[in-house]
Amino acid sequence: MVDIFKEKEKVIDENSHNYGLLDEVSIKLIKKEEREAHTTVLQRLAKQEPQCGFGELGVCCRICYMGPCRIDVFNTGGPQTGVCGATADTIVARNLLRETVGGASSHVEHAQEIAEILRDVAEGKLDNYKITDKEKLIAIAKNLGIVTENKDVRQIALEVSEVSLNDLYKLDKTPSRWIKAYSPKSSYSKWEKLGIVPTNIWQPITNAMHRTMMGNDADPVNLMLADLRMGLVDGYGLTMATELSDVLFGTPHLVHSYANLATIKEEYVNIAVHGHNPALSEKVLEWADKLNDQAKAVGAKGINIIGVCCTGNEVLMRHGIPLAANEMQAELALITGAVDAMVVDFQCIWPILGQVASCYHTKLITTVPYVKIPGATHIEFSPEKADDVAKKIVEMGIEAYQNRNPTRIFIPDHPEEIYAGFSVEAILDVLKKVSPEDPLKPLIDNIVNGNIYGIVAIVGCPNPKTRKILFTERMVKELIKHNILVVVTGCIAHITAQAGFMNPKKIKEFEVGEGLKAVLKALGQQIGLESLPLALHMGSCVDNSRIGVLLKAISEKLNIDVSALPVVGSAPELITEKAVSIGTWVLDLGVPVHVCPPLRVQGGPQVTNILTKDLKNLTGGELYIECSPEKAAEGIVERIRNKRVALGLKA
Repeated sequence: MVDIFKEKEKVIDENSHNYGLLDEVSIKLIKKEEREAHTTVLQRLAKQEPQCGFGELGVCCRICYMGPCRIDVFNTGGPQTGVCGATADTIVARNLLRETVGGASSHVEHAQEIAEILRDVAEGKLDNYKITDKEKLIAIAKNLGIVTENKDVRQIALEVSEVSLNDLYKLDKTPSRWIKAYSPKSSYSKWEKLGIVPTNIWQPITNAMHRTMMGNDADPVNLMLADLRMGLVDGYGLTMATELSDVLFGTPHLVHSYANLATIKEEYVNIAVHGHNPALSEKVLEWADKLNDQAKAVGAKGINIIGVCCTGNEVLMRHGIPLAANEMQAELALITGAVDAMVVDFQCIWPILGQVASCYHTKLITTVPYVKIPGATHIEFSPEKADDVAKKIVEMGIEAYQNRNPTRIFIPDHPEEIYAGFSVEAILDVLKKVSPEDPLKPLIDNIVNGNIYGIVAIVGCPNPKTRKILFTERMVKELIKHNILVVVTGCIAHITAQAGFMNPKKIKEFEVGEGLKAVLKALGQQIGLESLPLALHMGSCVDNSRIGVLLKAISEKLNIDVSALPVVGSAPELITEKAVSIGTWVLDLGVPVHVCPPLRVQGGPQVTNILTKDLKNLTGGELYIECSPEKAAEGIVERIRNKRVALGLKA
């Protein structure tokens, strides 16, 4: 079994802190939080340590009330089965499947809400949203097999929304149209042989919850096949949410902006948008612009919108809004004493925000009926009343600004310059500057000649366990030495932005492989930059689907399996069930996936063997667990090297 943390720092207690390698500004804010809010994430983590070993290994079962049951995986004379007779592998597989269901459900509901907005716009029921990217709409329609000739935009939008919503709950046994349309052909054929292609979306979710209830499926192999199917459900949710959001709100293109908490402005009304729903944040931006003079009337210079978590990624990609804080830093944004309102929607919203906000003048505003936080003001959002809600939110921020305590404000200096907005379309636009007729050719040529040794997609969250050792930054530094092209999404994008990896001017400050450096500089100069950034920002966590779209294009152009491509995925600071479901989808595609902290499967030897070995012969995917940043990078490069050798490329 893998040691949970080979570099684990000395555990802190309630009265002392071990800040690890955190930067000086973060430490100052954490100390301020300790004084003023009497809580910090490091304190809360310390109080949980040592964490439950049975839970970390995945061998704790609490599905029924004969338990909770725990399996002794170290053979010290403890129980080898639960009360019902479930083995360690059965318990591990059930727990993993339920985690994947949780993640997939969040992405599918997100997609459904966006599809419903598109339908209502097409039917003329909503006039406060519009179809922004008509070309993207037509491209999606063609992918889904919808005839677009001699139809107006609204008719096409209606048919796209109907196909999308029908995929959720249709009763016939035909495969999901979205999954078939957006999946690489090589991967799809493997899924058909495994019998895991969903026909709709609701049935695999309900079936997974049914089969994992006590007294049902006990076969680890059968449970793992259901887990792979759930990964496809998640990929469907990701893709639909991203593609239809582009239609409604615009497909991202290259933008210039700034990152870190220094983007908070003392003389402005600061409103933070936090969560994952662009339908809400787009409206907050709109009303912030409309009410800017109202803010000036109360003595502010204007309204400053800052982005937190994945909503931050959404508004950065489409509008250049500063990327202020990742999900772990959301409470530190409040600790600055200068955030007047923080509006949240769904996913990655920590309950502690209510307690921290109550220590300041800040208005914490929840907006979703299934995401409420004690102490927050709840203003229920719906697309029909989006303008009224957004207007009220901005007005609350302006009112709160007048109640600030200037003596409690601490805003860091020096925001980090960044360039972002690398959707697939934006990447192709850059490549077209070199090869207009065949934009993928420059990318493929440089992979073949080794200037780009491989591609690593780094995704996910900032885990306090791994933040203290700056896991992501250290791993990226190692990868770029080996000419690895790094693409990022989610809160990992925040981390890399703050570390300077999205600032083209800082390429000279890092040790970068000569081949990669040459490619980034050449492409950057094509669009008027010194270089492309060392980390290409592809968006929020749902925007991992953009990576899937790019892999499909490369795979089918070369007529080779996705599993053969020199590509690896990594969730180096794993937190959520969403990260588990995204990783499962990536394994379905045939791409190796690195994680830390370890996935909770190591107590089940059969399940671990399936994920780390057997899967390579089924989809081509492979789970790789490593919790040393440098060793993780070494293992990733080794896997890319093996793929290059198999393709006959320069190793």
